[in-house]
Amino acid sequence: MRLTSLDVFRGITIAGMILVNMAGVAGDVYPLLAHADWHGWTPTDLVFPFFLFIVGVAMTFSLSKYTAANKPTSAVYWRIFRRAAILFAVGLLLNGFWNQGIWTFDLSNIRMMGVLQRISLTYLFASLAVLNLPRTGQWILAGVLLIGYWLTMMHVPVAEYGAGVLTREGNFGAYVDRLIIPQVHLYAGDGYQNLGDPEGLFSTIPAVVNVLIGYFTGEWIRNQPVKSRTSIGLALFGIGCLIIGWVWGWTFPINKKLWTSSYVVFSSGWALLLLAACYELIEVRLIRRWSKPFEVMGLNAIALFTASVLLIKILVRTKIGTGENALTTYNWIYQNIFTSWAGNFNGSLLFALVTVLFWLAIAILMYRQRWFIKV
Repeated sequence: MRLTSLDVFRGITIAGMILVNMAGVAGDVYPLLAHADWHGWTPTDLVFPFFLFIVGVAMTFSLSKYTAANKPTSAVYWRIFRRAAILFAVGLLLNGFWNQGIWTFDLSNIRMMGVLQRISLTYLFASLAVLNLPRTGQWILAGVLLIGYWLTMMHVPVAEYGAGVLTREGNFGAYVDRLIIPQVHLYAGDGYQNLGDPEGLFSTIPAVVNVLIGYFTGEWIRNQPVKSRTSIGLALFGIGCLIIGWVWGWTFPINKKLWTSSYVVFSSGWALLLLAACYELIEVRLIRRWSKPFEVMGLNAIALFTASVLLIKILVRTKIGTGENALTTYNWIYQNIFTSWAGNFNGSLLFALVTVLFWLAIAILMYRQRWFIKV
């Protein structure tokens, strides 16, 4: 069974990733296209957890034959570990590409974690949980991870900071990351100064639950009729998650960079609502013409994301002209083609939109050639 609405949801998410990544390079960006500085959220903060949720829904179909009567073989585990290792390695390559210039790769100071690394680890641990725990055990695990992370972050003291300090360097997750990962391999930007990481190891623990919630959702959908009541059920579950996450945020703030438990539940609520909308339009009402571009992008999601990040790195690491005042390729295009007539904010938005259309054209070409890059 293939869920077209899931491919469309994935395509919307990848388009959103490309949009906010490209717009975010510019100094001026509309608030909705920028991450919240710390506590709180914007639509941009929902893009990454959406993808983890989608990974979980897709697992429902890829692992279904091994979660019923048949037990997984060693070959199944090998494929899971292989996929996780490839995703992690590609993430390291992206980090190295940025770290020391376009064509060099230095393991001595490369950032260890990142977006693809988090996808890799959450996919790995969620898959192992699904294959080895009964349904009740999976739900218990999700609850233990979220509540355990909350209690640990709020009540376990950190040397020199104390307990419940939710700053970039003072939170318990950053402390654990510094114990495990040499500081030179932690994130240097956005005020972290190698003292923590927005995709750190410890904060990956609650992110596993985003994948598990997606898996629970996919399992529920598989046992429901293709009718509006299924869409309504998804929407009601989504609203419930929004309320729980919002209320939880009163004591454990919604925070993407810390990947707080409230953020996991809250972002999953929005994912459920968007999936409900896609499911109703595409599966139930068969209104599909609008969705084809997103479906095409969703079928090569990881490839498009990786290539788009590489393109951004090339644009910001190469220069047009010579001398100290030479502009990066990104700034030259941004200033001479977009902001010169549209202004800074509109220019960054238009540059990002044009980039999305560029990758859509690439996705269409790959689709017509039947090139589907799977990890």
